[in-house]
Amino acid sequence: MMKAVRIHAFGGLEVLQIEEVARPVPAPDELLIRVYASGVNPADWVIREGGNEFLRPLLKLPLTLGWDAAGIVEATGTEVTTFQKGDAVYGIPNFPGDGSYAEYCVAKASQFALKPTSLGFNEAAGVPLAGLTAWTALFEQGNLQPGQRILILGASGGVGSLAVQFAKAKGAYVLGVASASNQEYLKQLGADEVLDYQSQPFEELVQDIDVVFDASPLRDTAQRLKSVTVLKTGGVLVSVNVDFSFDEAVLAALASKQATGKLVANQPRQEWLAEMAQLIDAGQVKVFVSKVYPLEQVADAHRESETWHVRGKLILEVRKEGEPA
Repeated sequence: MMKAVRIHAFGGLEVLQIEEVARPVPAPDELLIRVYASGVNPADWVIREGGNEFLRPLLKLPLTLGWDAAGIVEATGTEVTTFQKGDAVYGIPNFPGDGSYAEYCVAKASQFALKPTSLGFNEAAGVPLAGLTAWTALFEQGNLQPGQRILILGASGGVGSLAVQFAKAKGAYVLGVASASNQEYLKQLGADEVLDYQSQPFEELVQDIDVVFDASPLRDTAQRLKSVTVLKTGGVLVSVNVDFSFDEAVLAALASKQATGKLVANQPRQEWLAEMAQLIDAGQVKVFVSKVYPLEQVADAHRESETWHVRGKLILEVRKEGEPA
């Protein structure tokens, strides 16, 4: 048996329950992971509340939340050759099935990689979901190249913080937009220019952008139209808000610039997780954890995530590092 945070109904914080459930068994292509820490992401409470139109049909109750894990391989499925028992790993459990707010989880081996050796489990658990979202947006959908200019909206959040650093590590010129209180933080992350979204309207100050990455939770057509105005001809606008499609006005604005609009569909790819781990271990990318909560305080972690004012990452600590099995 094991402890897990489960929901039996969709709703507010009151539906979160810590229960004893059976330990899962890995399928042939899966790992059984002894979870040390889980990232807390907006997706977790969006699903707790019942999801959006994309997710709702995929959700089956009861459900263990959490899709961001760091831990140690406890067992491998019969077809798994890339990992062995005892490996320290990080990655994404099978989204949106039973997840990582639990003492153990199962996950496809292809969605995990060896954990960055320079990070503890708490920090490592903050990387996979946000990191893969940023990586997919920048390099798969934005096709960002060295020397190009990228504007990142919502640059101080979990996804934005990593996007700034990945873009910089790959040789792009990075402009970050965030609140006044996060200006210094963005400079620390390596942003070349930093704009305060309240006092410095980026659409008046910025131009010739190759990629705009909107990592902000704001679902705002006016913001998208402003983003298109700063793109150069043939540029790309990528948004994290997959439940908010581009409307006619935005599509027309993009077309007039021969630009492309994309909604970021996270791709959990082992080789990208491995490359992120290399950048982290080389000191080119840092992971900022704003707060660590014990599993029992999961409701507090959700409450903080729901403010949308988290700098970096929130983490649920399932067990202490170095704690024997």
